[in-house]
Amino acid sequence: MEYLALFIALVFVFGAIRRMSRRLDALTQSYWELRYDYTRLRSQVSRLDPETVDVAAAEPPAPPVTETEGAKASSLAAKKLKRVTKQLRTLGTGVDTQVSE
Repeated sequence: MEYLALFIALVFVFGAIRRMSRRLDALTQSYWELRYDYTRLRSQVSRLDPETVDVAAAEPPAPPVTETEGAKASSLAAKKLKRVTKQLRTLGTGVDTQVSE
């Protein structure tokens, strides 16, 4: 009898997890659609009336960066630069960029 109760509880828990997963996917999709629409509309407004749009004022200020976050960001930027440079070299674009290892 205990196993039956545990099994039923387990089925309900998995159902709840599945519903939450679907909801998270829907929210994530909505977030990215809104980001895309916001950027698209902002670029349309800036093309129509470039004098009135101040892009720097429209974006919120960045939070202060701590020393460890700055080191992580610079490390990630260096990795991205290496990857992009490698891709450009494999494409044969003639880009000659020195990347320190």
